[in-house]
Amino acid sequence: MKFYKVVLLALLMIVPLLAQAGWRDYVNDIKETVKSKTTDNTTSSLSEDTIVQGLKQALNQGVKKSVQLLGKKNGFLNDPSVKIPVPDSLKTVDKGLRKIGQEKAADKFIITMNQAAEEAVPKTVDILVQAVQAMSLKDAVNILNGEEDAATQYFKHNSSSHLYTAIKPVVQNATSSVHLTDSYKTMISKAGFLAKYIDKDSLDIDQYITNKTIDGLFLKIALEEKRIRKDPLARTTDILKQVFGQ
Repeated sequence: MKFYKVVLLALLMIVPLLAQAGWRDYVNDIKETVKSKTTDNTTSSLSEDTIVQGLKQALNQGVKKSVQLLGKKNGFLNDPSVKIPVPDSLKTVDKGLRKIGQEKAADKFIITMNQAAEEAVPKTVDILVQAVQAMSLKDAVNILNGEEDAATQYFKHNSSSHLYTAIKPVVQNATSSVHLTDSYKTMISKAGFLAKYIDKDSLDIDQYITNKTIDGLFLKIALEEKRIRKDPLARTTDILKQVFGQ
């Protein structure tokens, strides 16, 4: 009789533990289901067309605002985040000129480089907008669930080379219109013995400005994308509110 009492007591102790373990498993299953559905709803509650169009609008908005900021007078020069400095190969000359009182020649060269970028950047709008149209649904979903600058990184990865090819001739025309070559020659003529530190064969000013112009554009587009993701007031259309409001 004592033996049965021991067995009964053991069962009474084990059953609640088993029930508790089963209940924990059940609760965990519910949590995972809710979590899964919450993640899925980020995209499933939106139509494919809405997702793609929302992201395209975000990029187009970022492009136009960035071009507007950079294409205005002194848009590059007065913005430390995108201002184009002297190339590395000319830093010794720039520093030397300033030490001997020829800072005006050095400053003029920097100003004309930034003016060339400022003049070139408005011509990039059509190129950038066309690149946006190549975005697929898969790309759009990945971007929507990606980092704060995922769209800009996709844009940069898929259009940089084409953008460079298209922008460089524009930069070349711009450098001519702001007399960059004259400013460069003036700076070199003032450099004296410092000119020997310049590797003229490896220095391509137009290429340098083109790359810096593209870098400045992508930087501003990325900032605008982050703003749209974080700030509801930056979502200026209904479709942006739908996509990024999720």
